[in-house]
Amino acid sequence: MERTATGPATAASPPLTGAPFPDGTAAVPGPAIADLLDGMPRQRHAAPVAPAPVPLDPRPTAPLRLPIPRPWRLLPTPTATPFTFAYTALLAVTSVFATLADPVLVNALYQACSTDVAHLVRTPAVVLLASALWIAGGVLSPYALAFVLVLTALERRIGGARAACVFLAGHVLATLATEIPVGLAVLVGHLPATSLHRLDYGISFGVAASIGSLSGLLRPWLRWPLLVLTAGELVSDLLAFEDPMTNWGHLIALTIGVASWPVVRRWRKAS
Repeated sequence: MERTATGPATAASPPLTGAPFPDGTAAVPGPAIADLLDGMPRQRHAAPVAPAPVPLDPRPTAPLRLPIPRPWRLLPTPTATPFTFAYTALLAVTSVFATLADPVLVNALYQACSTDVAHLVRTPAVVLLASALWIAGGVLSPYALAFVLVLTALERRIGGARAACVFLAGHVLATLATEIPVGLAVLVGHLPATSLHRLDYGISFGVAASIGSLSGLLRPWLRWPLLVLTAGELVSDLLAFEDPMTNWGHLIALTIGVASWPVVRRWRKAS
C-alpha cells in the first residue's frame, strides 16, 4: 500500500497572470500579482513636510520708552545757544547796573539810548542797537522771561545768526513803524515838538517778533494757543491806551514774526 505524506497538504499556487506554464500552455487569466502578494510593500504618498520653524530673535525686545522731559533745554547754554546765552548775560549785567546805579545816571542813559525821532534822525544805527541793551521794567518784566524762553527755543531750531536776524527785524522795523508816523505828525502840526523826544527803549519789539516767528515752527496744538494768548494780551494793552505807540509797535512786531514763517521754515529745513 502506497504511503502518502503525513505533512499538511499545500495548495498549489495559482499561476501568475500572463506567465506561461512549464509545459508551454498559456496561463489562465487570474488575479493581479499585487493582489496575491499582500506582503509586498507598496509605494505610499509622501507625507506633507512641516515647514522648518523660524528661529526666534535671541535679542530681547526693547520696551517702549517715553521721552524723558529735559527742562534744562529751555534755558540757553554757551554751546547750544551761544547768541541767546551771550545776549542774556549782557542784559543781566545792564539790569543789575540799572538797579544799583544812581537813578539820575540810569535815566540819562535811557534818554541817550532812546529810539525817538530826534535820535533816529541823528544816529539811527547807534540808538537802534543801544536801545536793545536794556529791559524796560528790569528782570522782573514779563518780557525778560519771554526773551530767555523764546529766543532759546528759536535758536535751537534755526541757529543763532538767524534768530538774531528775526529779533533785530522785529526790533528795528517795529520801531521805525511807530516813530516815523510820529515824526510826520509833528511835521504837519498834529503833534507837538516834544513828541520828537519820547522815551523808547527795550527788547519788547524783538521778543514779540520772535514769538510770532517761533509759533510758525511749533505744532498746531501749541502754535495757535501761543498766538492767541500773545495777541490777546497785546490788544488788551492797546485798549488800555497807556502807551498806544508802543502797544501798536508790539502788534506790528508780532505780525512781522508771523510774516517770517516761510523764511524760518526754510531755515529750519536747512539746519
